[in-house]
Amino acid sequence: MTVTVLVPDEHGFAAVSRLEGARALRYTLGEPLPAGADEAEVFVPTFLAAKPETVTLARSLPKLRLVQLLTAGAEMWVGKLPPEVMISTGRGAHGASTAEWAITGLLTVYREFTEFAVAQREHRWTQHRTDTLHGKRILLIGAGDLAIELRRMLEPFDTTVELVGTRARDGVHGVDEIPELLPHFDAVVLMVPVTAATVGMVDAEFLSRMPDGAILVNAARGPVVRTDDLLRELESGRLRAILDVTDPEPLPADHPLWDAPGLLLTPHVGGSSSGNLQRGWKVAATQIGRYVAGERPQNLIDGEY
Repeated sequence: MTVTVLVPDEHGFAAVSRLEGARALRYTLGEPLPAGADEAEVFVPTFLAAKPETVTLARSLPKLRLVQLLTAGAEMWVGKLPPEVMISTGRGAHGASTAEWAITGLLTVYREFTEFAVAQREHRWTQHRTDTLHGKRILLIGAGDLAIELRRMLEPFDTTVELVGTRARDGVHGVDEIPELLPHFDAVVLMVPVTAATVGMVDAEFLSRMPDGAILVNAARGPVVRTDDLLRELESGRLRAILDVTDPEPLPADHPLWDAPGLLLTPHVGGSSSGNLQRGWKVAATQIGRYVAGERPQNLIDGEY
């Protein structure tokens, strides 16, 4: 028996076509589906496909049993599909790229590269001593592949790195320890999915426990942070932030966050680097292959959503 898989690009067509027992069909969002699409059991959205019409398309497939994502975030899919449809993420595909983004952001802030770039454009020689990433204490809230990759990249800077997971285990703190941990770290990096437990977890109380001058890094999703609470801390000058995601997103042109002091902002590009589709499809093809073979994909989301 052949399993039909709807894929959004040529990378996916090639990856799925190599799987025994799978038939790849290419679709384009906004255009009529190809012949045979009504037989599709697996649907793969485009990379960062945060569009309601993508969910609507998936819901229209009568034989759908698996939505396989190319990214780690599944929040826009949870609760939007029939109960018999499984959701599998791209966990493991973009950890190194996102960790690289976080390292770049921290180095940019500590070594003041943004300020030096402005001075260069204005032809000003502003030689002075900057801060350094070396020796800093970094708290990673999240203990998945993103956090593990970031810890690996941070350790050569002689940093102290601690991880926080849903539950305490060897080498990982539990979420209940966060309030006591926050005052002791120079930077806090968020690398968690959007769940009922994480939405708004970074609020005024959370931020108040961070020491003066500390940096909040959001490599997760915008709703994890209460924007108004963070904005107040930035405008006071007490904290700094590095954000790849915002709430709302995209950030409206007139939003006050654009002009907040002490903020380095990028437009959700942590995983969007060269080879992102190849990395995403390498993971996706493995998960789809397990489904085709009658096994459970390893990246199925669980009840935490």
